[in-house]
Amino acid sequence: MRSAAAILGIILILGSLTLAQTSSAGQGAAKPATAAKPATSSAAKPTAIIDTTVGKMTCTLFPDKAPIGVANFIGLSTGTKDWKNPVSGATKHGVPMYDGTIFHRVIPGFMIQGGDPAGTGSGADPVPPFKNEVSSDLLFDRPGRLAYANTGQINSNSSQFFITEVATPHLNGGYTIFGQCDEATVALVKQIARMARDPSSDKPFRPVRINHVTIQKGGAVPTAAKPASTTTKKPATTPATPN
Repeated sequence: MRSAAAILGIILILGSLTLAQTSSAGQGAAKPATAAKPATSSAAKPTAIIDTTVGKMTCTLFPDKAPIGVANFIGLSTGTKDWKNPVSGATKHGVPMYDGTIFHRVIPGFMIQGGDPAGTGSGADPVPPFKNEVSSDLLFDRPGRLAYANTGQINSNSSQFFITEVATPHLNGGYTIFGQCDEATVALVKQIARMARDPSSDKPFRPVRINHVTIQKGGAVPTAAKPASTTTKKPATTPATPN
């Protein structure tokens, strides 16, 4: 009887050991870890470096707000877009249009304007006019706005652009803002706007010239200029709008 009981005890012990090993193995098996999804990175907006005879201007472009305007500016800056010389009438291919152009119109307390190969502001359009791109959340509420000049018609943007010195809310809704220039650029705009000029045309006697515009499609985005203080005094005379 004791032998039978002993054998039965051994069988029970062996069975419990087997069960313990199986249970332990089951607990020790970890589920495969779920692979983490790669973080979504937003590419930096393109930046325009406008090299002039008095210094460099740095402006972040807004392709998400003004895709037509930004593509036009980049194409003319790099020479990847054909354009027609308003003086000779010759079509230019592979030639950066803004190289050698001047800021032909400067108004202190308002803005500076350039981008006309004729250097007058009244030359024929180098590229076919295109429509305004206006966003309700992108306003002339701070200095340093980079925008297209036009004739007052909604489909009259071409190559001429302007950079504001101060907040200019009276321009809201009428002009395509396609970039924001940094504080150092605003300081340079103020300097250029105060150059001696012909009062009948606002053209400087010794205009600042654009040497070249470099487009950086990546890299750091320049810091946007802070909104102008609401206590800033308005110009003594209301300047004309860019055209």
